[in-house]
Amino acid sequence: MRLKLLAPLGLLALVTGCIAPTGPIEVTRFHVPDTSLLAKGNIAVEPGTGTDGNSLEVQSFMGAVRTELQRLGYGDAAAGSGGQVAIVRLARQRFQPARSGGGPVSVGVGGSTGSYGSGLGVGIGLNLSGPPPEQIETELAVAIRDRKTDKVLWEGRASFTVKASSPLASTQLGAPMMAAALFAGFPGNSGETVLVK
Repeated sequence: MRLKLLAPLGLLALVTGCIAPTGPIEVTRFHVPDTSLLAKGNIAVEPGTGTDGNSLEVQSFMGAVRTELQRLGYGDAAAGSGGQVAIVRLARQRFQPARSGGGPVSVGVGGSTGSYGSGLGVGIGLNLSGPPPEQIETELAVAIRDRKTDKVLWEGRASFTVKASSPLASTQLGAPMMAAALFAGFPGNSGETVLVK
């Protein structure tokens, strides 16, 4: 019986080990000095200005944020209601990193003289590695505001970059991981940037 329970856990560990990001998630958070109002009452999760709340990608990140807020102790409120509101902004961009170390071909000339003769040599180096892989950079920003006063009580940003071919480039895996990193150790130390692995 015990072996049957451990087998799925081992498989899960093996799978998650294969999809680790290429780098840690960078998280920065700020909050008001008095954090006693945080993680209490109901909170609505809404898209920020300029963020398409109808996008499936944005909805995935909003759902991941909602899950983390509930884990912290908030109750779920409908959009436009609740004592507090979490404003979610998402930015994702694809980019092609520049190759480091110069061009694909390098030529070197060398010579020597000495008591046993002289010589001249020419060396040609070819870089056959191809261009660096395309990357996706994702930034998730959340601001928790008091609904009545519109005062920002807490805000945070999480960002990371992975290869476009990485499973974490997909919203289904990346959204929960980024939201969990953003709210880890909530509310966090104000003004501090940490790397969450």
